[in-house]
Amino acid sequence: MNWFPIALTTALATASGDALLKAHFSSMTPLHMAVVRAVSPLPFLLPILLLIPWPELTNEFWTTILLLLPLELSALILYMKALKSSPISLSIPFLAFTPVFIILTGWLILGEKITPAGLAGILLTVAGAYILNLNNSMGILGPFMAIFKETGSVLMLTVALLYSITSVLGKKAVLLSNPLFFACFYFIITGLAVLLMAFGANFLLKNSSSTFQALKPRLEWWGVGLCQTLMVLTHMWAISLTQAAYMIAVKRTSLLFSVFYGKFLFGEERISERFAGTSLMVAGVAVIMIKG
Repeated sequence: MNWFPIALTTALATASGDALLKAHFSSMTPLHMAVVRAVSPLPFLLPILLLIPWPELTNEFWTTILLLLPLELSALILYMKALKSSPISLSIPFLAFTPVFIILTGWLILGEKITPAGLAGILLTVAGAYILNLNNSMGILGPFMAIFKETGSVLMLTVALLYSITSVLGKKAVLLSNPLFFACFYFIITGLAVLLMAFGANFLLKNSSSTFQALKPRLEWWGVGLCQTLMVLTHMWAISLTQAAYMIAVKRTSLLFSVFYGKFLFGEERISERFAGTSLMVAGVAVIMIKG
């Protein structure tokens, strides 16, 4: 079976879920946007989790989950805040920095050497970020300075840093269980944890109406859930058919789909330079994943 269209479906589902969230739920708080994103896949994933065989779960697995959850929840809230506050074509592409941070933390913390291909991937990603913010009048360093003036870009850089940690812990949890079980199980407990956070916040504020509104299953709510579920299942299917590095490199074309959504759904401007910058960033990811 050809893995490429399945991986491309993963990318499209990822970008489509983000676009639906921004289009229909950005009037909510970031916390309640996170409720929509995390809880809406549960009706699809829970039956799968109940039907598949469960691996034996060790104490090490549960410890890894406990380390993962606070980082994942923090990344999710920041992700939703970035979607809410900035153009989707300018914020989402900064997720390309996740593999860059993985290389840099490996170098700084573990003393791992940066390969020539890894360095090339980093430079491509940084060049893409430069082009993404090229339209300014602050001199040669202006595009880099502009990154830190755009709230969504800074937030997504932070999310990318958090994902560089959760991706390592997530891989460990997969090895301690199995890919399909972990994907379903982790999405479900993340959704339940976000829900507890939201009700806890509402209890302190003595108002739970916003959380119930985020749980109201209208058509767009089901759409987000379907996109998230499709992303999980096609991710696992594609990665079982080819090398993980190839699959992840194709999955990151979701950044390009987000730029297209920015143009055609939200009427965002300067799409040509954002497409060019995002293309370089995706190329950087591909080089790091495949050759780095």
